[in-house]
Order: sequence, then C-alpha cells, then structure tokens
Amino acid sequence: MVQLIIGVKGKGKTKVLLDRVNQEIAGVNGSGVYLDKDKQHMFEVSRKVRLIDVTDFQIEDTDEFIGFLLGIISQDHDLEKVYIDSFLNVAKTDADHTGKALDRIAAISEKYSVDFMIALSVEKSQLPEKYVNNVISE
Repeated sequence: MVQLIIGVKGKGKTKVLLDRVNQEIAGVNGSGVYLDKDKQHMFEVSRKVRLIDVTDFQIEDTDEFIGFLLGIISQDHDLEKVYIDSFLNVAKTDADHTGKALDRIAAISEKYSVDFMIALSVEKSQLPEKYVNNVISE
C-alpha cells in the first residue's frame, strides 16, 4: 500500500508524517524505516524506526533511489513500513515525474508486502489520477 501526505512546502506534512510514524509503529510486529534528506528528526522518530539520511548515499536519480529502496528491503526481511519525507528531494524526481516513481514504489509494495507512507510537496491537482485516493492528509 502507498499512502500519501500532500501539500505545498511548509504546510506541515512532516509533522503529520512523524505523528503517523510514532502512532503506527507501536502496532507493527516487524521493523520500520524513515527516509529523509537529513537527520533533523532523529529524536522525534520512535526508536523502533531506523532513520536513514538518504543524502549520505550519493543518490543521483530516481532509478538509483529505487535501487536503494530494494537494497533496504533485501537486507531487512522483517520490514513492514517505509516512511519517506521530502519525497521529491530524496527520490530525485519532480512533480512532473511523480507518477512514474509512485508506480515503481507501488509495485515494490505489492511484491514485497511493504507499506509506504510518503510526504510529497505537490497539490492534489498535480497528482496522477490513480493516486488521488491514496491521499490520507493534505
């Protein structure tokens, strides 16, 4: 499952995502990973969730980001939840190519039974139609 938290920059998406992470992870038997563009929220995320600063890994494009996600999944067989903040930044994509990146993540979610919650700086009108129903907060 891919869930989206959307809105323009500065609207409070990160706060919503952090609240969701800390609420959900208590009921998860496996593990969770929080991907972000820095370590700023290290002390706000539950200790059950591993925070990864994606910029430490020199990812240059969306294909490399997808490979990075697959690498995380391959090393953590108990992974149930992946939370991605600042999606356009960490996934090295833009609003015009969001659909393609989300399609790939949705396929990964289905194949490996990992749920994704993504904070994305776009307006609802910029989302591909098939992802409008995946919006949980805006």
